[in-house]
Amino acid sequence: MDTTYDPTIDPASFVETVDNPLYPLVPGTELTYTAPDGETVVVTVTSDTKLILGVTCTVVHDQATIAGEVIEDTFDWFAQDQDGAVWYMGEDTKEYSGGRVVSTAGSWEAGVDGAKPGLVIPATPTVGMKYRQEYYACEAEDYGEIVELAASATVPAGMYNGCLKTQDTTPLEPDVLEEKYYCPGVGLVLSVDVASGDREELSTITTP
Repeated sequence: MDTTYDPTIDPASFVETVDNPLYPLVPGTELTYTAPDGETVVVTVTSDTKLILGVTCTVVHDQATIAGEVIEDTFDWFAQDQDGAVWYMGEDTKEYSGGRVVSTAGSWEAGVDGAKPGLVIPATPTVGMKYRQEYYACEAEDYGEIVELAASATVPAGMYNGCLKTQDTTPLEPDVLEEKYYCPGVGLVLSVDVASGDREELSTITTP
């Protein structure tokens, strides 16, 4: 367990709405991502909230399917502070096989069993900045590093400029390196597995 990582969460310093331009969470928004292996991920921003460490978090539902069969179903919890940073406060995730839950590994909630929140989007991103995206020892230990502030990405949903580009790693899977593009007014539009070149791309976006 990393006892040196101990972010301070003061509920009074958080706002009710996640409206950072690089990660806006507007209830009713639905984003669909597609990958080369046939996986489709539908991300829905719900109107539900969850109280974590005294902070009111927005609940986001992710469902991954292949050929119409659910392989993963997740509820993620996000909150934004007064400086504009978007915090990742935990997730409840279930992996499915043959219609049955086979694993809940990776689930965590800030403040429970030593789990601590991390950042999705820092308040003032700068190139070279490194940060934890989540922390639950031996279960969820993703890191992000900002590599570009004005990247471009072209996906089925469109062409995007002025995007924040990150490289994501985790000591739990040291061979994995992902590049992600967060674009103004939308959020995540593209994830690239650096080793294979496989791309999970935003294909459609529906707004309320």
